[in-house]
Amino acid sequence: MKIMVSACLMGDNCKYSGGNNLNEKVLAYAEECEIVRVCPEMLGGLTTPREPCEIRDGVVVSRDGRNVDKEFRLGAEKALELAKSEKVDLVVLQSRSPSCGVGIVYDGTFSGKKVTGNGVFAQLAIDAGFQVVDVEDI
Repeated sequence: MKIMVSACLMGDNCKYSGGNNLNEKVLAYAEECEIVRVCPEMLGGLTTPREPCEIRDGVVVSRDGRNVDKEFRLGAEKALELAKSEKVDLVVLQSRSPSCGVGIVYDGTFSGKKVTGNGVFAQLAIDAGFQVVDVEDI
């Protein structure tokens, strides 16, 4: 099986803070799979580290108030094209991320409050028919 995984879950230092979200469960799950690592935010041209971002009223904004929606959507499109070209069977994404969150994301107030919704890439992948799961469901 070929799976696409948020690169931060595999230990890549691409998280907004400059770190990663290395996840042992994902590593164990992925042992028998071909892995395609992806960070839509990096694909969209954002740097690491970067200001935290959240989705507010359907637009991705940074904590300092900048509109970064264009970069997030560009990265999501590039990640979707990669998923299609690699013909992945499953997409495993980082929880609550404005790119990768599945089912729950932060509400855009930078207060830690969560709301129902998907990150930009997660939604594109779901709409394209990919099986998408949140890392917490592994």
